[in-house]
Amino acid sequence: MARTHDDNWDLASSVGVTATLVASGRAMATKDPRGLINDPYADPLVRAVGVDFFIKMMDGELDLATFDNSSPARAQAMIDGMAVRTKYFDDYFLNATNGGVRQAVILASGLDARAYRLPWPDGTVVYELDQPKVIEFKTTTLAGIGAEPTATRRAIPIDLRGDWPAALQQAGLDSTAPTAWLAEGLLIYLPPEAQDRLFDNIAALSAPGSTIATEFVPGIVDFDVDRAREMSSSFRDFGVDIDMASLVYPGERNHVVDYLRGKGWDVEGVTRTELFKRNGIPVPAPADDDPLGEIIFISAALSS
Repeated sequence: MARTHDDNWDLASSVGVTATLVASGRAMATKDPRGLINDPYADPLVRAVGVDFFIKMMDGELDLATFDNSSPARAQAMIDGMAVRTKYFDDYFLNATNGGVRQAVILASGLDARAYRLPWPDGTVVYELDQPKVIEFKTTTLAGIGAEPTATRRAIPIDLRGDWPAALQQAGLDSTAPTAWLAEGLLIYLPPEAQDRLFDNIAALSAPGSTIATEFVPGIVDFDVDRAREMSSSFRDFGVDIDMASLVYPGERNHVVDYLRGKGWDVEGVTRTELFKRNGIPVPAPADDDPLGEIIFISAALSS
């Protein structure tokens, strides 16, 4: 089903399924003996969503190398890619807060459990924003297994198409103090103008010393719809309601690096290939790579 301006979802449908897919990737990366990341809450959250495909995938009962006619190397590349992505953003938050920032905002937080698993400095407040159903599910599920946040967690049930800046300030965000922002795995699901508006709103709420991390997918410009549909059909064969070809917004959009620099941010970008190398993980061959192509991971700081 194509996206509309007022569509909604839970964690087993539409865009929500991608949050469950990402969490299952974090769960498998956590089990990897190389120990690049540790997310003990990803597995129970995915099980609570209850999509059989993801549970079997985590339990090793599903051969990832055959479900979409891909190679074992490609299946491992998907898990490794989630590991390096997660570690990049984990390290980003820790660097920002260890440098004195005490406000963190996770936009479209999905099944992100960083508020529960990272060693936040005392006095840190973590704001999470997402659809009401998603916020309620994660909060209830983690409470049910006895998980407690390692920072002051303030969950804000709001669609990012609404007035989330006002909701964030009403929840206590101090726009005169530095904030560490995260927009992970979000931009491809926004129309180009909404991407710009997101960063405009962030800039308006950011004091000097604020930081932001996100990623930019150049391949969204010439997105391979046919390949995405082929991959999605394999998911649907296993009962997963996902169609990447209809969920993303392809086409021309502002490059995040250029846009943020134009707003006065000092920006650094690193490719996923470089992250693989930094972490001592084999770089996937082109045939085993993501259909969206190379991803650029971005971190930026506002100095004035």
